[in-house]
Amino acid sequence: MVTVVGVRFQKAGRVYYYAPGEHPVDLQEPVVVESQQCKQLGYIAMLPKEVADDEVVGDLKPILYRATSEDLQKAAANEEEAQRALKIAKEKIQERELEMKLTQVEYSFDKSKLIFCFTADGRVDFRELVKDLAGIFKTRIELRQVGVRDEAKILGGIGPCGRPLCCTTFLGDFVPVSIKMAKDQSLSLNPTKISGLCGRLMCCLQYENEQYEEAKKAMPDYGTEVVTPEGKGKVIGLNLLNRIVKVKVFGRETPFEYAYEELQIAEKG
Repeated sequence: MVTVVGVRFQKAGRVYYYAPGEHPVDLQEPVVVESQQCKQLGYIAMLPKEVADDEVVGDLKPILYRATSEDLQKAAANEEEAQRALKIAKEKIQERELEMKLTQVEYSFDKSKLIFCFTADGRVDFRELVKDLAGIFKTRIELRQVGVRDEAKILGGIGPCGRPLCCTTFLGDFVPVSIKMAKDQSLSLNPTKISGLCGRLMCCLQYENEQYEEAKKAMPDYGTEVVTPEGKGKVIGLNLLNRIVKVKVFGRETPFEYAYEELQIAEKG
């Protein structure tokens, strides 16, 4: 076991493990750490706790120091300069007619690196663009291609539910989502109704998936013959969360609804 603290660099970004420094820290306290060979300003997202050794990837770096008010002012100034860099980079991309879309520009805290995030349909040869940008900004340039889900996380927006996107407010890591989850929840399979702003399946399909899977294991499937208080019938509908089964009883016109505990699987033969 090893003691770590969690640091987050963006509001709903991934939490990275660091070794606790010499001084205690509080949640949301700004700190300066080393990340990817440069200094970065982050915020404490998890207080010290013990985790298994295999949960720590690579060397566990320490928190360098607590950020001061001057550090926060410097970070704000870096953000303003990054916005100016974004405009310049867009002009250079247009000049070179590159098929790419810039979504975010970020300076490292010590300004030793300038990171450009972009989306593109395929691979982009941006070697000449890097030379242009390095000549203008006189610092190390990194171009990072991100996916459409990452783009939505960076840009933000309002989801179909009318609330801010989960990925921009609290979802640190993207979770695997499949069309099977929509089927298990009896949702419309119309792509426009189960897709988020990014065009991919909505992350929220995963939130209740475990409860649906448990209910599905306990309840009879569609077409199963069951014994009801009114006689034998066949399952024609399921309300998984409420544990309600709709049954077409043989010889009856109107279907009946039962709690799944009231039913028994009919013996074959």
